[in-house]
Amino acid sequence: MNSTSNAASPAPAPTTAQKLGAEAIGTFVLVVVGVGAATIGGGDVASIGLAFGIAIVAMVYAFGRVSGGHFNPAVSVGAALSGRISWREAGLYSLAQIGGGLVGGLVIALIAVSSDIGYELGDPIGANGFGDFGGAALLGALLIEVVLTFVFLTVILAVTDERNEHPALAPLAIGLTLAAIHFASIGATGTSVNPARSIGVAFFSGTDAIVQLWVFIVAPLLGAAIAGLLYPAIFGRHSDPVPGSGLSFGSGARPGAVPGYGAPDQFQQQWNQPHVGQFGQPAQPGYPAQQMPHQVAQPAPQQSHPTPAPAPAPAPTPSAAQPIIQDGWMWDAAAQQWVPAPAPTHPGEWVDPNAERTQIRPTDGT
Repeated sequence: MNSTSNAASPAPAPTTAQKLGAEAIGTFVLVVVGVGAATIGGGDVASIGLAFGIAIVAMVYAFGRVSGGHFNPAVSVGAALSGRISWREAGLYSLAQIGGGLVGGLVIALIAVSSDIGYELGDPIGANGFGDFGGAALLGALLIEVVLTFVFLTVILAVTDERNEHPALAPLAIGLTLAAIHFASIGATGTSVNPARSIGVAFFSGTDAIVQLWVFIVAPLLGAAIAGLLYPAIFGRHSDPVPGSGLSFGSGARPGAVPGYGAPDQFQQQWNQPHVGQFGQPAQPGYPAQQMPHQVAQPAPQQSHPTPAPAPAPAPTPSAAQPIIQDGWMWDAAAQQWVPAPAPTHPGEWVDPNAERTQIRPTDGT
């Protein structure tokens, strides 16, 4: 009995510490796997792009239910501007992501120093750059990073939307998009679209990487901000913004805010919080409450002595000899409907159709 009741109880909400831990670990893994493929692994464009994409898929599937799986300050800023999370949470997420990225960069640097790849401390290790340290000039680097971050955030906001009926595929779509972005821009800037990834390795890659770092902070944040504002403006919202998000930095209660499908999965919950329907809150009237994948539908309680519903009265079956007349209407057997009764041809054939009671008289007047 205890196991049954525990299975039916709603899952507790992740704590702030758990969310920040998930963001730090996910960003750490993203930097180690992606930048590691570029430096230690010596990969080409395809393998590096897939390394970043696969890493984000794995981490979002692993921690999406806890924090939403941002692993990127630009993603958190875009989510806050679109009304998905509060600015307070976006700020805490960004700090955790930068911390995870720095630890990841340190691990990559230590591995490179101890490996036989000719790396010395201060040499670039997967740092982003432009001009002499990249394939694009300053303006080109800014434009590439703004546009590709905008594309990345638009995809993320779309697949995590409460109205999306296939949230289980969201991490895969996000990872494939990140891989495609790397295919398109590694040769130009080394691909950032993520300030935490750029910060994480810049401080272990020499002075030039640090001097150029501002581009890979400003441009991704700008692209994310554009996506965060345009997505709800173009595609609308299904519920009010989270208090303290969007262009409002205050806080307060938000009555009646609900997800589009009553109870989104836990990944969508973290992307659209604190919406009603999450963690046992009521759903909005008029929208069916969908069950979570782990919930089992319970049969409706049955009455000990069920009372059968009364059988519907059979339709009147008229005969040619005796039509059925009621309240001034006569049953037409051919048309299967009630029609106005004809006036009586003989006095006393049938009573006034406006009388309070109904009389049926044979056609011969007997």
